[in-house]
Formats: sequence, C-alpha cells, structure tokens
Amino acid sequence: MADSSFDIVSKIDRQEVDNALNQTVKEVGHRFDFKGTGASISWSGQKDIEVKANSEERAGAVLDVFKEKLIKRGLSLKILDAGEPKLSGKEYRLVVALKEGIDQDSAKKISKIIRDEGPRGVKAQIQGEELRVSSKKKDELQDVISLLKGKDLDIALQFTNYR
Repeated sequence: MADSSFDIVSKIDRQEVDNALNQTVKEVGHRFDFKGTGASISWSGQKDIEVKANSEERAGAVLDVFKEKLIKRGLSLKILDAGEPKLSGKEYRLVVALKEGIDQDSAKKISKIIRDEGPRGVKAQIQGEELRVSSKKKDELQDVISLLKGKDLDIALQFTNYR
C-alpha cells in the first residue's frame, strides 16, 4: 500500500487580505476619531501594506482596525510583520510586510518537532518553501496535524494535499 501524505504550507489568501484592506479603508474614512488625522492604509507594492497618519498612535490604531478585519475574515495575524512607525515629513508611516512561505530555519524546526514528538513512522521532507509529511497510516498524519496546531510557531501554517 502506498504512503499517505499531506503538505505543510504557509500561503496568504491575497483576495481576503485585499477585502480586509478595503473594509479598513472604508472604516477609517467613516470613523469620527480618524477625521482630520490624515489616516490611510493602502498597498505598497505586491507584498507590503503602508499605513499613514499624523501621529504614532493613529497609525497604530489603523493597524489595529486592519488586524480586526483580518481576524473576521479567518486570516492569522502571523502573516503580518509590522515595523515601527517612522516620521516622514509631517506624517508617520508604518510599513507592514506580509510573510508567505516557510523559510529554511522554520522548515527545519517543524521537521525536528515531527521527528522528536510525532509518531514513529512519519517522515517529513523539506521541498522548497513547503514540507511534505508522509506515513503508512492516515491516523499518524492526523496526529502530526494536531501536534503542529498545538505548537506556537511564528508562522501561519496550512495543511494541503491530504491523500
């Protein structure tokens, strides 16, 4: 019998992020506490989001609204890599990078967790920015998924191609 397997990936649903961003733009435009503060949020290239406001606190508040919208859309906040607000002229700018893919260090860390704490017959292979986990028994694969969901890793994980 062939091995069963699944892939561990870290992908961003760009449409959901865009929807959350558009909802944030709308809310910032309508809310009384943002009136006259020059607060805005927009895409800055393909993988970055830029927040602008006239104070550090306002930039943080816009980011909080964006985080709230992401959570409502079922996205993990682990995809965000927010920098510090920087003064640029008369306004503060905050660049938020979106993290996608599993880097080599994180992949090795996940693979070690599976080896050390997972069931015996499970194998994990690093394939670029994803991991393939395989085993003869599907129950063992379910155990690995439960194990990884219980761990507090610094990246958002999805489990795909379950066969």
